Order: sequence, then C-alpha cells, then structure tokens
Amino acid sequence: MTRTVIESKTKTVVIGFDEPFCVIGERINPTGRKKLSAELELGDFSTIERDALEQVACGAMVLDVNSGAVFTNKMAEDPRYADNNFVEPPLMRDLITRIQAITDVPLCIDSSVPGALQNGLEAAEGRPLLNSVTGEEERLELVLPLVKKYNVPVVAISNDDTGISEDPEVRFAVAKKIVERAADHGIPAHDIVVDPLVMPIGAMATAGQQVFALIRRLRDELGVNTTCGASNISFGLPHRHGINAAFLPMAITAGMTSAIMNPMRVAEMEAIRAANFLMNHDANGSQWIAFSRIMDAVEGGATFAQASQASQDSGAGRGGRRRRRA
Repeated sequence: MTRTVIESKTKTVVIGFDEPFCVIGERINPTGRKKLSAELELGDFSTIERDALEQVACGAMVLDVNSGAVFTNKMAEDPRYADNNFVEPPLMRDLITRIQAITDVPLCIDSSVPGALQNGLEAAEGRPLLNSVTGEEERLELVLPLVKKYNVPVVAISNDDTGISEDPEVRFAVAKKIVERAADHGIPAHDIVVDPLVMPIGAMATAGQQVFALIRRLRDELGVNTTCGASNISFGLPHRHGINAAFLPMAITAGMTSAIMNPMRVAEMEAIRAANFLMNHDANGSQWIAFSRIMDAVEGGATFAQASQASQDSGAGRGGRRRRRA
C-alpha cells in the first residue's frame, strides 16, 4: 500500500489507502482575509496561533501554512511590498516558527513563491508536505529539485501550462506527467499526493462524478495518494456544509486519502469520523465514540472547538503517532 509519511519533530502522520482520512487544516491562510493580513502586517500572530490550536483540537492532523498576505500600508510606503517574492519568504519563516512553538503536528508549506517554499523547508522541523507543484514546465523545474533536496512529499496539482482543464482525461494526464517527471528526479510515487482539482458542482453538474472517477484512476493506475480543496465542490451554493459533508465520504469511498479543509466545521468532521469507522480505519470505533462525546457536549451548549479541546485535554481523540526518539 502507498504510504506518504509527513513528520514534525515529534509526530508522524501517514497518508495511505489503509489509514484514517488525513485532515489538513486550511485556516492559516491570509489570502482573501483582509483583517488577518492587516494583523500580520503589524506583526500580530494572535489569530494565527488561535487558528492553529483550534484546528488541531478539532481534528486537524496536519496544518497547511500559507503566506499569501497583502501588506497594504507597507506597499504604499515601499513598492517592494507589492511583490509576493519579497513579502512571502520572510513571512513563511515567521509563521512556521510561531506555529511550531505552540503545536507539534506536521505542517504543509503552501505557497506559489519558490523563496517561500525554500524558507519554509529550512524552518520546518521534521518532514513537511510541500504544497505544491503543477505540470507547468517552469514550476516543475523550480519545485522538484527542492522536493528531492529536502526529501519531502509534495502535492501535485493537475494543471499545466494550458491551465485547468474541465476534461478529466487531461487532468489525469497532467498528474501522470508530474509523477513521471518526479521519478526522473529520484522522487518516488509514494511521495506524490495528487490534487485532481475538484470543480464546483454548481457550475458543472458532473463535477462529483468526474472527480470520483479520477480518484479511482489515480489510485489504481498511478498508485498515488490524493487530496483536494474540499470546499471547492460547493463553491457558490447555499448550505455548503451539507454538500461538503456528503462529498467527503463519497470521495473517501472512491479512494481519496486526504483533504485540505476547515476542521472546525462540525458536519464535515462528523462525516469523516463516520467514514473512517465504516471503512474499517477506526479500530473498534474508538475515535467515533470519542467524537460522539464531543457532539454530546456541543449539543449541551459548548462550541465545537471548546468541546474538542476538552476531549483532547482528557486524552481522547488525539491524532498522529509519536515518533520514536533516536
């Protein structure tokens, strides 16, 4: 079975076909969050730290760290701040340093800026997941050498120089190209986690069917683990969390092994916990029973984050494996 190993200094998370579904927390991302960007511009990391701790409490096994902030005031004073290549590398280092100081879950370094990826790899302890490489020639030549140098797994996004295709055959071909090019660099398929690109169901009626078929092919033909931005499926629609909660177990059944998502949403996390149990990835239902106690507390008036933190403090429902010390 394909196993993608991600590590912090003290914890190991394995993404695999026979493993519990890996929840990668998405909230440490200033893109589109003006208030968060403004805080980071002032050197205020309080929201980042709170988001990190709450996501882990609610079930995130890995934390995605995105440094795509816009520093509006500094940009007005210094034109260099209009360039992501100037802003993101030092911010990525600061984000990772801050997050590692308060939690020990593995990290996913998320940026389109090579310098930010490099700084993230230098700052991260353990074996982070790199997010991401695409099938674009320039991106392949920039990112794959970093993946090889630091011996880390990488998210491979199924678009190339022609953009994002609505044709699933094209997206599969791009994924295959990335896996083959990675092999040329000595990077094994088990260190490639493919994002087949989930299209919004509101814009494309066959989006769900397409991605389920793609996931099966990626598993059966390429033998790779998969991930996605789970909320893409419901983009633009009302009551999105109900759609997401239905989508995730269906994707898991098709073979998807992880998702970048908001773990603080009760409906989605309940669906994942149930799917793990039904897929026999929750021995004796222990995680489901622990989660049911959290839901009882939520029904009693606690927030999901509060109930999850209380459960974690009591020793129930902890994710990740402790690494053996040398």
